Amino acid sequence: MQAQFILSIATTNDIPQVLRLQELYLVSNLNDAQKKEGFVTTPFNHDLLVQVIQNEGLFIAKNLDNELIAYAFAEGWDFFCRYPIFEYMISLLPNLKFHDYKFDTVNSFQYGPVCIDKKYRGQGLLHQLFEMLRLQVVKKYPLGLTFINKINQPSMQAHTKKLNWTAISEFQFNNNDYVVLAYDMNVPTPKNM
Repeated sequence: MQAQFILSIATTNDIPQVLRLQELYLVSNLNDAQKKEGFVTTPFNHDLLVQVIQNEGLFIAKNLDNELIAYAFAEGWDFFCRYPIFEYMISLLPNLKFHDYKFDTVNSFQYGPVCIDKKYRGQGLLHQLFEMLRLQVVKKYPLGLTFINKINQPSMQAHTKKLNWTAISEFQFNNNDYVVLAYDMNVPTPKNM
């Protein structure tokens, strides 16, 4: 039986808890041993979170005590292009191949970062959070894209093995190696992968 979580689209009242969770798992705050358990690389401040929330692009999970334990971003490229790595990703879109799809900034969005408190990992939360996100985002975008640092194996395994994202390309940026993943947002997430 899956654990019970409260899933919703974030409101501005959730910002302090989102920032707290972000700080716990932000790569720049972790030592090498902690990084092996997974991390997030893109920091957001209060003002950026307000923008994402206004666009209904931040999805959250809380435990039954109403503590925020996970988040997932889903935003258009126009929001993310303020970061150099996302601007680089946009330049890659015309050359990416996924089934018969061609990517552009209108038919695809940037998924992530995603962060789950380690106490709640392995309980089906990622699947539940992503499926809620997918059902909302597919109304605007048929295709999802993300990239994961190759050293972040927990995230890579979770997205390819549990959610069935497909690795479609690789790139280097700032001396880091990344894998580009794609997802057809019209396809429900598999339940028992």
